[in-house]
Amino acid sequence: MKKRALVVGAIALASVSVLAGCRGRDASAGKADTDLKAAIVTDTGGINDRSFNQSAWEGLQAWGKENNLKKGQGFNFYQSNSASDYTTNYNSAEQAGYKLMFGIGFSLQDATAQAAKNNPNSEYVIVDSVIEGQKNVASTTFSDEQSAYLAGVAAAKTTKTNKVGFIGGMQSDVITAFQTGFEKGVASVNPAIKVDVQYAQSFTDAGKGKTIAHAMYGAGEDVVYQCAGGVGTGAFQEAKAQNEQRTEADKVWLIGVDQDQNYLGSYTSKDGKKSNFVLVSTIKEVGKVVQDIAGKAAKKEFPGGKVVNYDLKNGGVDLAKDNASADTWKAVQDAKDKIISGDVKVPSK
Repeated sequence: MKKRALVVGAIALASVSVLAGCRGRDASAGKADTDLKAAIVTDTGGINDRSFNQSAWEGLQAWGKENNLKKGQGFNFYQSNSASDYTTNYNSAEQAGYKLMFGIGFSLQDATAQAAKNNPNSEYVIVDSVIEGQKNVASTTFSDEQSAYLAGVAAAKTTKTNKVGFIGGMQSDVITAFQTGFEKGVASVNPAIKVDVQYAQSFTDAGKGKTIAHAMYGAGEDVVYQCAGGVGTGAFQEAKAQNEQRTEADKVWLIGVDQDQNYLGSYTSKDGKKSNFVLVSTIKEVGKVVQDIAGKAAKKEFPGGKVVNYDLKNGGVDLAKDNASADTWKAVQDAKDKIISGDVKVPSK
């Protein structure tokens, strides 16, 4: 993202677990530990997208539990079924008394900026984007290209056909970072491997995800990385259908995104073997970021006007091992160490 030069530092994610431990005794008393009310406004992917929005909601629920708050009173979510819902949802949250609001995804940037201007006494967080010049807005970004690079290493070490695929949702700086990191990671292992890149131009069309994945697997691409929100649901459906018709030796792989999506990959192969097709998952700790910043705001330490970046070094992004082989995982860990040390610099575009 162009504006990452504005980054001023990162909030330590480790503080989340410390806060949780300190508040355990208070929560048992049955009284809320804070007067702050916090809410998230989803993008169109929905609260049960098994990805970005769901992670954010799980983080807010954890913060609510930590502070002995109840859903609908101390914390809540507002579902956006279309972009026209963003402003309406912010207005509804404000009227309900929520004073800390998270816009989950770059598509909420304009609505978040306007809501913050209209309500200067409330605090806002834009996730995965940057809003400049507004003291009541904190911007959070992720070095997605770093975790995607590791996924590319895993894909390159695993493919038997030397053909892999990338399915993106809507084209943007954020998704381009995933694509670029993945391509660079693949090339770092074997530059001869072909990376087929296709965009669904949607984060909700599961049918489009299934169609694209079907074409990729049919073309011999045996590892596919999906970075497409709800579109990824269709890719998972297709990966399962493909593998149920194949022997275990001929299996194809899918790479999860944002959360550890290993739990979505179970299947029984044509030759009767129970297995899992999720190779690895790139982790984006949206939930921990929501939990962390809500905790800061409750202590009057809200990072308003700042850009907070999360990367491999501070644990904001990572890669889950899932079903990668030992040899593949060693290559991933070697690459991770080089990125953290600065020996390898991964571009975002």
